[in-house]
Amino acid sequence: MSYYFSTTVKGQDFDQVVKQVTDELKKEGFGILTEIDVKETLKNKINVVFKKYKILGACNPHFAYKSLSLEDKIGVFLPCNVVVEENNGSIEVSAVDPVASMTSVKNKSLEDIAGEVREKLKRVIGNMN
Repeated sequence: MSYYFSTTVKGQDFDQVVKQVTDELKKEGFGILTEIDVKETLKNKINVVFKKYKILGACNPHFAYKSLSLEDKIGVFLPCNVVVEENNGSIEVSAVDPVASMTSVKNKSLEDIAGEVREKLKRVIGNMN
């Protein structure tokens, strides 16, 4: 089982893709809790040059609340990360597969929630083309 799903976007600017991903996530009920600019962070912290790479910490508050109500330590898996990265002239958008990350938690109710979140994130990725 893969731990993520992704798509490649061509012919768009990196920042446009980040905005589009954010908009698509909002349509599915997610907000962005964190935005990590890996390129900038690596340059500032260890003075290395890295490709454009952003990690968006996406959270759907309804699903987060349900999950935390069932398993208070499930927060170690939250938020759902979505990555936007530049690769040789194209941009790849990837999202964590919450079903894969929840397999270690033996709670049927969480599996159902993870399946619903997976479908929403797959729609986001599918709408990027």
